[in-house]
Amino acid sequence: MFLESSTKYIDPELNSLSDKIEKDSPGLSVFAARQFCYQLYQTPVQIEITKERDFNILEEFILRASIEFNPPPTEVELAQILKLDPIFIQNTTNTLKFLQTLTIIPPDSRIRVTSEGKDFYGKGSLPQPPESKLIYAITNSLSPEINWRLSALTSKSLELPNLVDFITFENTIIDIANLTIAELRTKILDSNLGLHLPESGQIITDFSVDKDAEKIAWKTISIFVIFDVIEEKLILQAREENKILEQVSNQLQEMVESGEILFNELFGLSSESIAFQTESILEIKNQKVEERLEKIRQQGNEIIKKTREKGRKTLPKNSEFILLRDRQIRPEFLSTLKAATQQILIYSPWVTEEVVDQQFIQLLQKLANNGVWILIGYGIAEKQEAETKPISPEIEEKLLTIRTPEDLPAAQIFWLGNSHAKEVLVDKKVHLSGSHNWLSYRGDRGFRGETVYKVTSVDSVMPAYEYLQARFQSHAEKLWESAVANQDINLAIKSICIWGALNMAEIALKKLQYHNWIELFPVWLKIVIHGLNSQQISPDEPIFEKAISWLNIVNKSDENIEDLRLRWRGVVEAIARQNRQAALNLLNEAAWAEFIRLEISATDTPEEFIQ
Repeated sequence: MFLESSTKYIDPELNSLSDKIEKDSPGLSVFAARQFCYQLYQTPVQIEITKERDFNILEEFILRASIEFNPPPTEVELAQILKLDPIFIQNTTNTLKFLQTLTIIPPDSRIRVTSEGKDFYGKGSLPQPPESKLIYAITNSLSPEINWRLSALTSKSLELPNLVDFITFENTIIDIANLTIAELRTKILDSNLGLHLPESGQIITDFSVDKDAEKIAWKTISIFVIFDVIEEKLILQAREENKILEQVSNQLQEMVESGEILFNELFGLSSESIAFQTESILEIKNQKVEERLEKIRQQGNEIIKKTREKGRKTLPKNSEFILLRDRQIRPEFLSTLKAATQQILIYSPWVTEEVVDQQFIQLLQKLANNGVWILIGYGIAEKQEAETKPISPEIEEKLLTIRTPEDLPAAQIFWLGNSHAKEVLVDKKVHLSGSHNWLSYRGDRGFRGETVYKVTSVDSVMPAYEYLQARFQSHAEKLWESAVANQDINLAIKSICIWGALNMAEIALKKLQYHNWIELFPVWLKIVIHGLNSQQISPDEPIFEKAISWLNIVNKSDENIEDLRLRWRGVVEAIARQNRQAALNLLNEAAWAEFIRLEISATDTPEEFIQ
């Protein structure tokens, strides 16, 4: 479907990555790819860190006495009570005074606890003397983010064009000195450098900037011009090696849509070249789709011809190609859906209540109860607002009421648009295609010469499945990008449920881990439980090890912790029903010791837990 490399404008260093992008994401074609560089700025920042330690018995007694005795005792009285040399008491009170947890009140030198001292006494710890540390803030004009380093960057130059010579980014370089202590703490906490750890009693108490940011080095950034065949639009993507820079990519895309980016200056891509490549790919795409459907028609016609030559009036029931006409279509459509065990994909240009009635909703709900995912795509116009027969909100609401046993949306419907295709795929085993509009025309109350092929040949079913799967996958990616940009958890759930329906739970996990979206972890676990129960996911899948590794970063005081434990328990139980040993192996993983076993009583063994 894609053009030869010789016709593309790609830096030689990016050929392999361009090939990988096209291979990993069906429907994407890299038009151009070029390396640039951008300036890094470095600001030295002096921070003060206070750590806490457990107090000793004498410190605890003195603080307690200063709180509970009325009037508070003097150092001499404490020495007499404890029968200790006054020098021990004075040394300890001096330490407590230095740590600002205790004061001596004249004129009779009675001790008094400070408000900070009361707080620390309640925690059972004391602050240690502040420790000074020099760290470095790395900023740039492409992104408002700050990268923190424990060591200074060394000066480095690159023989590459400077990106800001071609594109003006609106971001201003952050002035570290203008940050509040709370802002600085938050940014350093997000950096995972282990400098500000409130839960462990290690706190940044102050900071200073004695030197302005200085230009220190250059960094390579790769910009890709990608044509999305499915969405039929150009997108710009920024990467550092294989990592997508989503914030920069989003800014570039906004510039593309507002006409601020000149492709000819950046990549040597003229508007004529872009139009030619786009038209060529779309022509190949449409040709491929038509060839696929025509191949099915030809194979079906050939089988029918051979059947007639043998004197038969009907095709054998086990034939891989069956021609259906008018009154035969709807019963076969419904029986094919009822036979589903894992997944149904439907594309219908229009969707109406004539087909999606209460009886149809009940059928889909029954399938969902048995572990089947349903994905529906619709739309014939190039833009959703141009649809002459838009889907009614009532139909969407009805479909959204269909839930899995884990209370996930089992049936999802999306406008994909720009297609006359009328296709149904069930369990990657059965493909229905033809002239019948599956979700807008019943076909059992009046006949208009419709024909449909039911195909079970793997060689014909899989290309059809891969095409429709790619359309849904592309839509999931689009929803995810919007969810991340707007922190929209509902959109994110739709995305990961599409990936779940497409048996791409690993992709969903990678997205969640990359964005550290821990609130969605329980939803992902529900998808996994659904996949295990419907046997779409194997008990020995490597995704479980990857998911368990994420437990190490889970905050045990997180508000979602109980839900997370409950879902993990459900995963283990679902695995145990298929493979008891695999469940035991999970329970013996080190990451579980402090997490899931909090759900197990002290007398339970892993074996008893999975009974």
